[in-house]
Amino acid sequence: MEELKYKDMVFELKPQYMEWGDWCYTPQLYFRGAEEIPGAKYNVGWQIFTKPIHWMEPDPHFHREEEYLVFINADLYHPEEFDAEIEIWLGYDVSKMEKHVITKPSIIRIPGSMWHCPMDFKRIDKPILFQAVYLDGTCGRVSRRVDEDGNEQFIYGGPEIMHGCVLDPSKERCTYCGKCFRLKNEGK
Repeated sequence: MEELKYKDMVFELKPQYMEWGDWCYTPQLYFRGAEEIPGAKYNVGWQIFTKPIHWMEPDPHFHREEEYLVFINADLYHPEEFDAEIEIWLGYDVSKMEKHVITKPSIIRIPGSMWHCPMDFKRIDKPILFQAVYLDGTCGRVSRRVDEDGNEQFIYGGPEIMHGCVLDPSKERCTYCGKCFRLKNEGK
């Protein structure tokens, strides 16, 4: 049988079993862009949130490329139903960001260089499907952190500086399994 000429253009989404916590259903699906199809300009994940959580991006940050955040009912037979409340901060000036409250199925367009976050899933009475769509093959960001003395730091985080697993030094790269986030939030 003749080999398929474009087989490298097809990527099978495989379940990824995560350890974020009981607020986030597992398994999840991800397409990590150029890491999985060289040359891809699209990076996306699908997560089902079942309980309120202060999202893992507590500090405002921006990306070079455009990003879209999607919030819909996890029951795709009833996409119009939405019983949750999410707060997110947006703005081009990090010191003058606006708080937006999501209470209906929504998409947020975040142009490149627009600050966003923190994001809080304040109330989830019916599970929601959250999708972060980043329009580049790799996902880097600049975050702003303010220390206890009020000093600002701007920190770049991207795939070219990603470290290995903080819990297992034998793993060469972080797989975003969520275990370190869960343990930190549980105070362990």
